[in-house]
Amino acid sequence: MAEVVLDNLRMKRESKSYVDSLHAVLTHAGLFQGSKYALAGYTGMAFKLSVHRRLLHISVTAYGQWGESHRQGIDNLGIFTISDGGRTRHSTFEYYQRDAVNWVKRSLDGGVGVIYWIPEFGVIHGYDDHDRIFYVQDGWSKEPQILLYDNFGLNFTGFWHCQVFGDRVRIPEQQMLLESLRMAIEDWDIPYRLLPDRNIASGRLAYDVWVEALRGGDYDASGTAYILESYCRSRTEIQMYLQDAQGIWTELDQAYACYEQLGALIMQMKACMIQEHNRWIIRADATEELAQVLLEAKALEEQAVDYFRLISLKFPDRKRSTVPRWGAHSAR
Repeated sequence: MAEVVLDNLRMKRESKSYVDSLHAVLTHAGLFQGSKYALAGYTGMAFKLSVHRRLLHISVTAYGQWGESHRQGIDNLGIFTISDGGRTRHSTFEYYQRDAVNWVKRSLDGGVGVIYWIPEFGVIHGYDDHDRIFYVQDGWSKEPQILLYDNFGLNFTGFWHCQVFGDRVRIPEQQMLLESLRMAIEDWDIPYRLLPDRNIASGRLAYDVWVEALRGGDYDASGTAYILESYCRSRTEIQMYLQDAQGIWTELDQAYACYEQLGALIMQMKACMIQEHNRWIIRADATEELAQVLLEAKALEEQAVDYFRLISLKFPDRKRSTVPRWGAHSAR
């Protein structure tokens, strides 16, 4: 009976859980050598903002169909990837589950960790065939969680997701930077990523939904704080990402200045939270203050994205301007 454990693979929760997982897997496998904020920038993950109308915790990971959202970012890194997932209620789930257990083990045999929806995202870093278990890191605890092969994919959300990675081709950094700005523009402009569901808004509309919920009073207090924590981290990541890219394009320097101003607002946002019963919540007397600061942040981000548009227009965009013979979508 085989046992494999990738001892030096360590996931730590600091960013979006997907970025934390991705950085742990790719750096361990030698597929990425940069900082976590650079990874969040190049993949476009830092720019994603989604907000449920009741400001629920799920907002942070409800930024679109994961297969497409993640693949776009991984493609920008030049890394081969395969993912699978679906609803555990489907009658075919047990067959997909059995198959996924096998290809997860093959990835670990090759020395590459696997991203897994726990929930949220975590990393499978080992397995033991004798006990029929996987070892899973959630980024919070130093001790791994134990996942039975038979329980693979089962969780309270009702859906499962898993992703593995292969070899990499080198893409020039400036090309990756340009594509990340174009992904940011898309995420800013698309209001709903999970249609027909309109309870979760994205991009610029997410700000409006956030403010409306705060002013209406019908929102989850701890969920609001969780969204705010994630938001503050991601906007700080964008600021650091653009700071490293200064001097390439004038408009990018101007966009960085917008995020630098937005960074100054983050301290005001954080002051709107208090800790209660070992969890962070929004202060009851700070909802209007937070709403006002969010509107200021939205205006700054709108300006920054407009600078991204100016940069994008300078270069051909064959990915979005070339329509295949069969139309806008590939045949399946």
